Amino acid sequence: MTRKAEFIALLLADAVAVCLASVLYYLARFQWGWFDDPRFYPEPVSVVLALAGYWLLVFFFFGMYRERYASSRFDELVSLMKVVSIGILVLVFAIFIDILQPGSTRALIFYYWLDVYLLVALGRILVRTVQKVLILRGYGTHNALIVGWSDRVEQLHEDIARYPAAGLNVVGALRIGHRETRLQRALAGEGQEDADESPVEQVQDIEVLPDLIDQLNVQDVLIAIGADDQASLMDVLRLCDGKPVSLKLVPDFYSVIGGMARTEHLYGLPLIEVLPEPMPAWEESTKRIIDVVVSLIVLVVGLPLWVLLTVLIRLTSPGPAIFRQQRVGLHGRVFTMFKFRTMRQDAEATTGPVWASEDDPRYTPIGSWLRKTRLDEVPQFVNVLKGEMSLVGPRPERPYFVERLSHEIPLYSRRSRVKPGITGWAQVIWRYDASLADVKQKVKYDLFYIANMSLRMDFKILFMTIKTAVMGKGR
Repeated sequence: MTRKAEFIALLLADAVAVCLASVLYYLARFQWGWFDDPRFYPEPVSVVLALAGYWLLVFFFFGMYRERYASSRFDELVSLMKVVSIGILVLVFAIFIDILQPGSTRALIFYYWLDVYLLVALGRILVRTVQKVLILRGYGTHNALIVGWSDRVEQLHEDIARYPAAGLNVVGALRIGHRETRLQRALAGEGQEDADESPVEQVQDIEVLPDLIDQLNVQDVLIAIGADDQASLMDVLRLCDGKPVSLKLVPDFYSVIGGMARTEHLYGLPLIEVLPEPMPAWEESTKRIIDVVVSLIVLVVGLPLWVLLTVLIRLTSPGPAIFRQQRVGLHGRVFTMFKFRTMRQDAEATTGPVWASEDDPRYTPIGSWLRKTRLDEVPQFVNVLKGEMSLVGPRPERPYFVERLSHEIPLYSRRSRVKPGITGWAQVIWRYDASLADVKQKVKYDLFYIANMSLRMDFKILFMTIKTAVMGKGR
């Protein structure tokens, strides 16, 4: 079952389930008279459609349609129980209390909660059971690549073979060998004849990992490295940054992670997921809603000012008012970012791609002012509406600099794990990029933001950004 087929199947199953639950609720409440006589009789179709739409939005909001590949059905039912309970509480406070007669509230709420939960759970169990049967028959499995020491690759491969329901199809292995063993053998001066018989000779260059992921269409990277080789783990994390893959460790490496990872069992195969989703589903949904609402308000309410700025830019400098530039976004995807133009049209004609500097001589007559007030960033609200950017996140960089900095700064590509932002923690904390040292410092702040992403932190950054813009201290 492909990811698209899985999503459609879950959506249809949930839609049928919540419609049926709403029909049963309507019959019990307004036809069968189980919960006292109602004060009025609403039109049944409108009730069913309104409640069905509400529940689908709730499921979307809390991430019930995120990929849960080969996960436990029991775990999904527990998550569903939490989401349905929260959804019922919202309905109680928003609607039910005002229309229910005294004495019937508790029983009716419990009845509707039970209806929704049992029917949606039944639909999801059906979809997941079909998905499991397809996986066992070899359909829709995830391509997996094992990365590890030569003496552990075969063992992990055998372990995976014993759990076909995990849905992992091992398409290759990258043997990185023991670092200490290689050094010891070199110091011992062992002959070539002995070396040919040693598994050390199977060692491969770990730098080919990104190419293997692309060539083999890998979805899961399984890491079989011992607890005494943290450097190899960091190499794997660095090379997989920016790739749309899931990273999983064998359990005995848990001591290195120190609890900073999520343990999961794929139908009996114990693995530890590294770098899980940076935000809970409900916070991610709320963040997107805030992005859309704020962007619409800024673009619509401030439209007269944006038109005036467009005219001023055209009058004070030849060239278009809106500057378009290729930037690297989520998962390394390139998109076109918009800004009010603050520099001459031919600013990089002779220098090539370079970072701007404070008091840059290439600024237009009003370019410096636009930068200080952050008004040059306003067209990026269009990128936010398109889903290419967010209000808060690491600043998107040009492909030229991403390629260069990925080789010079460890873990630089990890910035692409989240959507880039109009503003970010690095922008409100650090000064303007004037050198590679400044960029390295900003990367530290970006990684700190990714590791601590939350709505609270986003609001803090937005407040600091507004303060900077009002005081004209932007760069």
